[in-house]
Amino acid sequence: MGRAFEFRKARKLKRWGAMSKTFTKIGKEISMAVKEGGPNPDTNARLRAVIQNAKAANMPKDNVERAIKKASEKDTANYKEVLFEGYAPHGIAVLVETATDNNNRTVANVRAAFNKTDGTLGTSGSVIFMFDHTCNFRVKKEDVKMDMEEFELELIDFDVEEVFEDEDGIMIYAPFEQFGAIQNFLESNGIEILSSGFERIPTTTKKLGEEEQADVEKLLEKLEEDEDVLNVHHNMEMN
Repeated sequence: MGRAFEFRKARKLKRWGAMSKTFTKIGKEISMAVKEGGPNPDTNARLRAVIQNAKAANMPKDNVERAIKKASEKDTANYKEVLFEGYAPHGIAVLVETATDNNNRTVANVRAAFNKTDGTLGTSGSVIFMFDHTCNFRVKKEDVKMDMEEFELELIDFDVEEVFEDEDGIMIYAPFEQFGAIQNFLESNGIEILSSGFERIPTTTKKLGEEEQADVEKLLEKLEEDEDVLNVHHNMEMN
């Protein structure tokens, strides 16, 4: 299996945030999608993708509809996506994706998290080159009426990097820029998209000892606790 498969396997072994944090994150993503392309998922591909992810996270339909309605109102907070870069202890590169309606607050909180855990908040471009920006889709296995090799060949025009099965369905990894084209291909071929998203996969990873890894985990956990933080990426090899 390739790098994306190993990355996903390592991520699944880690316990991520509580369900309430997941719903908060999806709510912000709904708001940004509605502001960008309107409240109709039939004509807004980004919103359609977020709704799929909400369903995969077992977010109640009423919550989703309420978030779309709220995002359509003029006085709703306008969230802006901001990316932070830095280093955790022991030279581990860290990327922090945030969605904020108050940049000063978010900058202060992210900087404090790095400072309190002996990390260093860097400048734009300081670590992003160490990560590949990818899009991914998890699709319903039963909807793919061909073997994996044939399916991968069908996707070759979209520069797909990896296609593999896991217990949750079939995973597809491709460059970030191919998201819309792959989404259209899957939908037009009647293949149900169970979830989709974007990830920053490190080009190389760094292995640490248990105590060193614990130092890095302190920073990661502090960042993940912040409500403005959507995702935290790093290049530490997960044990």
